Amino acid sequence: MNRLIVFHDKRERDVVRSWQRSLLSPGSVLLYLQWVRRFRSYCQQYRLEETSELTLDGAMRFAHAYTGPRTRGPVGVSSCLVARTALHAWACTLRALGVSVPQWRQKRSPARLSPLLGAYGRYRLSHRGVADATLQCDIEIAKSFLALLRRRGKSAGRATIADIDAFVQDLGARVSKRTTADRCSSLRSFLRFLRTTGRLCHDLAACVVTPRVRRAEQPPRALPWAEVRRILRSIPQSQSPGKRDFAMLLMMATYGLGAAEVLNLHLEDVDWKSAILRVCRPKTGVRIELPLLPPIARALASYLQAERPSLAQARRIFLSTKIPHAPLSSGAIRHRIKQYARQAGITAPVIGAHAFRHSHATRQIDAGANLKVVSDILGHRRPSSTSVYVRVALRRLHAVALPVPR
Repeated sequence: MNRLIVFHDKRERDVVRSWQRSLLSPGSVLLYLQWVRRFRSYCQQYRLEETSELTLDGAMRFAHAYTGPRTRGPVGVSSCLVARTALHAWACTLRALGVSVPQWRQKRSPARLSPLLGAYGRYRLSHRGVADATLQCDIEIAKSFLALLRRRGKSAGRATIADIDAFVQDLGARVSKRTTADRCSSLRSFLRFLRTTGRLCHDLAACVVTPRVRRAEQPPRALPWAEVRRILRSIPQSQSPGKRDFAMLLMMATYGLGAAEVLNLHLEDVDWKSAILRVCRPKTGVRIELPLLPPIARALASYLQAERPSLAQARRIFLSTKIPHAPLSSGAIRHRIKQYARQAGITAPVIGAHAFRHSHATRQIDAGANLKVVSDILGHRRPSSTSVYVRVALRRLHAVALPVPR
């Protein structure tokens, strides 16, 4: 392909070669390079410093100022998006090659909280030591409750049981029972804070009535192991990102890892010499060591050698195939699993990363594995969290079934 492109300078040549190594299609390479050259001509025309303009704002200024050769006017929205994508790929590749490039997006300053919510956040941190994600959730629930009070013309100190019931009823109409119960717990925390700090005359935390959620009222959504194998076989490993997806799904099926645990794996977490895989539990921060089984090692090595972008700056193992090769999200894994399940002809009401985790646990218990060992591998704090899988372990259920009386 290099023979078809006459490079204007060494920078173009290095970037294009990097794009080719990142498995960018030849058509995309040509299209991106065309927009990059237009951008560089634009910077020269208006005497702009090219590198400083390589930001999202700079790319949008260029796209809106560019005049199409056919229409002799502004280009359409789709062309603006292509130009922005091309310049983003150019900026990310230059940074990977050691060129000093500004951040593509300017970091937004966090939204300022009201004095009441700010005091609540400090109270939760100092008295409870909650995690950042939990704190953000608690503040959002408190903000929503205060918004309901404002709509009713009330302050926080004038909240009543009727206000609480209206808030819980609105939650129940929009989200599931389990989510409603979790958010009601956050509401109780906010009401206790109001009472403790003297902003509320009565303790209304006990008045928050949540829907009853029975532990394990539904069995986990586990797939038969034969269907898990069919999904794995349906992944086309000869096409990108087949090797990446096969390695991820094989790890979830073999070890029972969740999507967050797989996506949080770094290159340093694989000890090839000792054949050990180090996994960090996202909720507790606890690290465990698992044996690096030969099939997992082969799948990982195949992906790292053939598909993982060579110029990616992130240390995560599993990355997006698109520049700037950002770490994947749990939604991306869920989308890929659904796609491969459809290809394998498997239909299920709900299927995602947790289906592989549930299938692994059920299979281990069916095979007679110790419940405590399975619980430790899955990262459960309480044995009751693992015992729910006994309900779908069919072999064990068959063994304890009583004969039908005649």
